[in-house]
Order: sequence, then C-alpha cells, then structure tokens
Amino acid sequence: MKNADLILKAGMLATCLPIVGCSSANKTDKTDEERPNILFILSDDHTGQAWGIYGGILADYVKNENIRRLTQEGCVLDNCFCTNSISAPSRAAIMTGAYSHRNGVYTLEDGLEPAVDNIAKQMQSGGYQTALIGKWHLKKQPAGFDYFNVFHDQGEYVNPIFKTAEN
Repeated sequence: MKNADLILKAGMLATCLPIVGCSSANKTDKTDEERPNILFILSDDHTGQAWGIYGGILADYVKNENIRRLTQEGCVLDNCFCTNSISAPSRAAIMTGAYSHRNGVYTLEDGLEPAVDNIAKQMQSGGYQTALIGKWHLKKQPAGFDYFNVFHDQGEYVNPIFKTAEN
C-alpha cells in the first residue's frame, strides 16, 4: 500500500485485521499529518487476558511488547459489547454497525453481501486506504478494501492459502 506507516505481523491468535486506514493519494481537506492512521485488530477464540493489556492474572506473563506499544500510542476499546457471539454475524455487525436482522448475517453459513455499506467503504470515501488481512469468514468477496488477503473459509493456520482480489 502506498503511504503505509504500519507494518503488521499477525500471529495465529489475531486472526482478523478488518481495517488498516492509511492516508491516501485521494486527498481531502486534512493533510497526512492531521489524519490519524487507524489499525483495528479483531481477535477471537481466546480470553481478553491473553493480550496482556487489560490486566488480569496473565498480565505479567504475556509478552506482546508491540501490542502494548500500540495501546500506549493509541487507544484500547475496553467497554465494548458483543451483539452476536457467533463469529460471522459478529464480524458483520462490526463491519456494518448493524444488527443481524439489518445486515443479513445470522449464522456461520451466511455471507455479507458486497453491496452492503460498511466501515471500510466509509473510510475510503473519507480519503483512507483500507486493507483486510487474516480471517474474513463472511463468505462473499470483501468490499470496500483497497487490498485484502484473507483465509479461505475458516482458514488453515499452517501454510495457509489466502484469497486476494486476483484469485
């Protein structure tokens, strides 16, 4: 990606990075210095204590120095609630800001229609470049991303095959 300030190495537990926003060649009123880069990490299938940033009994044992650095330089969402505890519907709710009855994703077998508005499309319209890396799990091709590299279906974590816009 052009102008990317962030290089991310995702581990097996951080399986979906829905949005990386970087300033774009498509300028708006704000300069690159005024526009923040946005990195949203969605991680599932483990306790919040596994990150080492929310305290708890594992805080002294978790070695995620780069994650800790990102939290100190940015923000941590520590008062969030899950609207649907199943993977695909939860991801669709995060992407669209809408409950399942509005975005159409109720089960693991449902896909998010590319025509549905989402946060990535809104960020693009605001002049950001967007990327999705890791677990998508919403069946249809991701829409609103300048770049994506996602696991096929649930994904294999050892030598995975990734889907891109080209395949």
